[in-house]
Amino acid sequence: MRYAAHKRIWSISSTAGTTRVFQASFKDDIQPSPATVGKTLPLIDDLSVLSGMCLLYLPWYYKNVIIKPYHNFPEPVAKKLRKALFYSRGKWLDIREANKYFRQALQTADELGMDPFSDEIMGVKYTIAALFEDAGYYSLATDVLEIMRADTQKWLDEFSHKHWNDGNRSRVLKNMVQINLKLGQLYDIKYVNEPENGGKRLVEAVEKALAESQRREREGLKNGEGEFLTNEELGGALEALGSHYEEFGPRYLATPLFVKALEMCPPKSCHSIILSKLLKFKILDRRLTFTVNNISTCLVQQTPPPDESNAIALSSAPTDFPVTKPPPRAVLIDQARQWATKALAHAAAIPSTDKTEECDFGCAVATHNLGEFYEMEGRIKDAKQKYEEAAGLAKSMGFSEGQTNARAGLKRLKEMEKRPQA
Repeated sequence: MRYAAHKRIWSISSTAGTTRVFQASFKDDIQPSPATVGKTLPLIDDLSVLSGMCLLYLPWYYKNVIIKPYHNFPEPVAKKLRKALFYSRGKWLDIREANKYFRQALQTADELGMDPFSDEIMGVKYTIAALFEDAGYYSLATDVLEIMRADTQKWLDEFSHKHWNDGNRSRVLKNMVQINLKLGQLYDIKYVNEPENGGKRLVEAVEKALAESQRREREGLKNGEGEFLTNEELGGALEALGSHYEEFGPRYLATPLFVKALEMCPPKSCHSIILSKLLKFKILDRRLTFTVNNISTCLVQQTPPPDESNAIALSSAPTDFPVTKPPPRAVLIDQARQWATKALAHAAAIPSTDKTEECDFGCAVATHNLGEFYEMEGRIKDAKQKYEEAAGLAKSMGFSEGQTNARAGLKRLKEMEKRPQA
């Protein structure tokens, strides 16, 4: 219905001659009185401008909104996709209808012989999963992604060895990593609350990503093999798994992942400061903590495992780990403080032209965390200074949560000062 309406508008409005005849007839038929001539002429001019805008806008709209987004699809598939997207947003949102037309589009594409693992068809499937996620049907979103994962794994098992030199193996393998990362994210959210499954998918994503990256380093890139993950994307996968361990445990496993993710980031990238959640096909979600600041947070939250033979610990320098036995809490706090300080130093080294809003948020968070670490060590004066700095930074950028947390920290310090000294 929407497409037909667009065609009707197009046939009526795209002919310049029709509009010019209408304007000429309008001017001839209207004989304004002297009392209204000052009002009528501006009206005519406004209509002329409006009609001219329509002449420019409607062809652009038809080309860029109706045709261009679907130019890689055969028209029978594109027609179904237009209907699906019509029911996927705004006041016409209808999940049932959108899903119906998306699936009809996939069926039509299959009948026409489109590659089911092409970027176009995989994009349609990702969109279906995102549609369910946005509507709050998380179990349906995970079902779609699990089917995609199973189909992709089957292709990799049966056909990947035939596609070393046309780029398809690399492209499908990258999709496999992305699907697992998205599944991990969905399983971890409170509405699904299946962190065990989330951990499995994230571990699988990281293992596949690292295995392929190491193979390429070891054997070199084959002719026509194509790109896989960039260093920053690989770092994002490590971050995702580290964030999972930080939230659900064991926390001591998160720190090495965060540090490795930091190594993957370009030196001038704010992403090396900011730890963002990876692959949304909402594509995504912002997280206001430093990569290195998250390392510090993770360190201070750690409770080393009781079995020293299986423990991962850190030395007194933030760049040296692991060590053989679990460190005392004082060392963990000192490590955390050093990493937070390192985060601020890294932020200061980034040129102002390369900084984004995320850098400013990250600085506020890292400064606040430094205050917390000083508070844990009983250094009230230093803690107060950092909380006040954090409050000022948060206020300057309208970060209300940061202001609230800083005020809470200052309140705790006042209560500590009132306590009798032991």
